[in-house]
Amino acid sequence: MPFCGVTLRGRKPLPTAYPRELRNLGDHLRKRQLDLGLRQRDVARQLGVRVDTIRNWEVGRHAPAQWQWPFVVAFLGYVPFGTDGSLAEKLRAYRRVHGLSQVRLADLIGVDPSTVWHWERGRTQPTDEHAPTIKALITTL
Repeated sequence: MPFCGVTLRGRKPLPTAYPRELRNLGDHLRKRQLDLGLRQRDVARQLGVRVDTIRNWEVGRHAPAQWQWPFVVAFLGYVPFGTDGSLAEKLRAYRRVHGLSQVRLADLIGVDPSTVWHWERGRTQPTDEHAPTIKALITTL
C-alpha cells in the first residue's frame, strides 16, 4: 500500500510443469522450453520435428533418432547425458551428439564398421594406430 512504505518482494512460483530434477531427456527439454518461455510447437519448429514428437520425448515414450541428437544438443546448449568413462560409452556418446552412424564414424576413422561395433561393446580396444584419432574425437564431448 502506498501509504505504509513497505514493498513486498518474492519469487514467482515455478510452473507445476517445471521439472524439479533433471532425470531424463524430457525433463531437460521441458526445463529449457519453460526457461525460454516457449511453447511445445516453438520447440518442435526449432528442432524440425512435429509437436507429437516433442510430447513423446518429454514423457519418455520415444527417444530422438540418431540424426536428431545434434539439434537437441544445440537447443539445450549442453549434452543431457553422461558417460561411465569407458571408451565404449564415450564412442556411443560421441556418435549420438554428432548424429553419426557406426558406418559414418568408421569412415571418419578409416576402419571397418564392424570394428567400431566391437569397440562400442568393449570387445576390442583400438590399436595404437587409431587410438590418437579416437582420443581426439572423444575429448570434444
